[in-house]
Amino acid sequence: MYVAVKGGEKAIDAAHSWLAEERRGPLDVAELSIEQIKGQLKLAVNRVIAEGSLYDPDLAALAIKQARGDMIEAIFLIRAYRTTLPRFGGSEPLNTEDMACDRRVSATFKDAPGGQVLGPTFDYTHRLLDFKLAAEGEATHTPQSEGDANTKPHIMSFLDREGLIQPEPGGAECPPDLTREPLELPTNRPLRLQSLTRADEGFILGMAYSTQRGYARNHAFVAELRIGSCPVEMDIPELGFSIEIGEVELTECETVNQFQGSKTEPPQFTRGYGLVFGMSERKAISMALVDRALRWEELGEDNVGAPAQNEEFVLYHADNIQATGFLEHIKLPHYVDFQSELELIRKLRREATSCHRQQEAAE
Repeated sequence: MYVAVKGGEKAIDAAHSWLAEERRGPLDVAELSIEQIKGQLKLAVNRVIAEGSLYDPDLAALAIKQARGDMIEAIFLIRAYRTTLPRFGGSEPLNTEDMACDRRVSATFKDAPGGQVLGPTFDYTHRLLDFKLAAEGEATHTPQSEGDANTKPHIMSFLDREGLIQPEPGGAECPPDLTREPLELPTNRPLRLQSLTRADEGFILGMAYSTQRGYARNHAFVAELRIGSCPVEMDIPELGFSIEIGEVELTECETVNQFQGSKTEPPQFTRGYGLVFGMSERKAISMALVDRALRWEELGEDNVGAPAQNEEFVLYHADNIQATGFLEHIKLPHYVDFQSELELIRKLRREATSCHRQQEAAE
């Protein structure tokens, strides 16, 4: 865009060189490696994986390094790279009951079948800076325990047995792929969930918080939050059956929400759902709250005008890459547009001044 400016190409090349120097930082400090980013900044890597819609920790770590820690720029890099990849097929639906859980908690049942697994979490830490982390030398390392691979039934299944939770419709056809087809409104829940899982975490968090403050009448309990590795299977036509091709780390959240019932449904609980790549529980919980708020129409509830109930508002503003592109384009050259508006303002001012003088002369 700036090439039209005199000397623009040289300026752009110089900007690229300066960017590379800033990315590298002081040469007397060891360069940050991809393995360090992947291993020690895992939550940042997980966010890039989730919002970039590409499960590859190595590439996500590379994108973070290239973007100098700018998460949205890193997500942009990953999405751009994903468009160049061939697609061989789709996996079978994941069964999250087979998840090897590193963390599994319930805020609704203390003695949840399968037990509560606190896992690696900030929930029980003091929010005080730990200056030992700034000390030189090797830090002590406690070997990480393996995730609990025992099958853990979903908490919702126990409410479902008593008919206390609104049932989910089954047998739905495969939803369209949001990474290959543009979002069109009105949409359905599967497509909304796709949009929410790759939406900007901060935006979804704000929307979720608004529902808790009364903008959507959405009082929720976390029925279950689980984080762990889940096997991925793919149907191989030549074999005639599915085989396991790998595993992915997931965060899944199911919330229980109040529901007064309707003319056709008895009083019961309803649910919100969130599923995100990697360890990203804040995002998964936020997603579940927003998902529930957007279900007002299918559940026969009133729309109270809350932002989180407005499908168009939420889904069209949740994508940080689209938002960034539209926002940042205004810093690029708009010389012609501005000059035309500048001339218009000058013309209007001249006309206004001339009219004012004519009135003064008439008086």
